[in-house]
Amino acid sequence: LPLHRRARLGIGYLAQEASIFRYLTVQENILLVMEQSNVPRQEWHERLGYLLKEFRLEKVAHTKGAQVSGGERRRTELARALAAGRNGPKFLLLDEPFAGVDPIAVAEIQQIVAALRDRQIGILITDHNVRETLAITDRAYIMRDGQILASGSSEELYSNPLVRQYYLGDGFQP
Repeated sequence: LPLHRRARLGIGYLAQEASIFRYLTVQENILLVMEQSNVPRQEWHERLGYLLKEFRLEKVAHTKGAQVSGGERRRTELARALAAGRNGPKFLLLDEPFAGVDPIAVAEIQQIVAALRDRQIGILITDHNVRETLAITDRAYIMRDGQILASGSSEELYSNPLVRQYYLGDGFQP
């Protein structure tokens, strides 16, 4: 779906691949999404300030996307996902949010996702990083060959023999 349609449906999306606009600043990246998803212009300044602060991007607000770190890039992309639409999304789709970032950035993203969850924003994560994903989810589904192999809490999945056999391996330690 195009951005403006997702925004109208209350859906934010974080792509697996780097999606930051490399030649725009962090601030311009966020503003562009507001413009394209019909956020009223008079709300841009306040909303931009809020997102820059929430995602700890104030120091890099005027830095080009090509020059920010992997963690800053991912936080910018998350801020953009929340910038879409008049009231922001009610639901976020996060495709491999931990891909291509260092362990410190993974921890930052986990904190952000947990805070969004606590704000009652629905979140669907697809990721191969089991430890990182299960640490912040209420419920998870493990898929194999296009079918749901198992579902449950992280504790239930860690102890599930099928999940261990086909996905985690016997030596997996949570």
